[in-house]
Amino acid sequence: MSALLYLIPLSMLLALIGLIAFFWTMNSGQYDDIEGVSQRILLDEEYEDNTSTPPSDNADTQEDKKNSNNKCT
Repeated sequence: MSALLYLIPLSMLLALIGLIAFFWTMNSGQYDDIEGVSQRILLDEEYEDNTSTPPSDNADTQEDKKNSNNKCT
């Protein structure tokens, strides 16, 4: 029974810390764009660098650039 005198305030303190952490994340914008993060991981990095045309439509691909550099030397 005496253990409850320590455990109840300890559990209330942990709950208060969790509640403060939750409100801090809400105010800092952690949950603003949940959908964007899940979509961003699916995008190709090359496509993000050159958003005007997808990588398959580029005239100069990475291999073409490497081959042209080898021809010059």
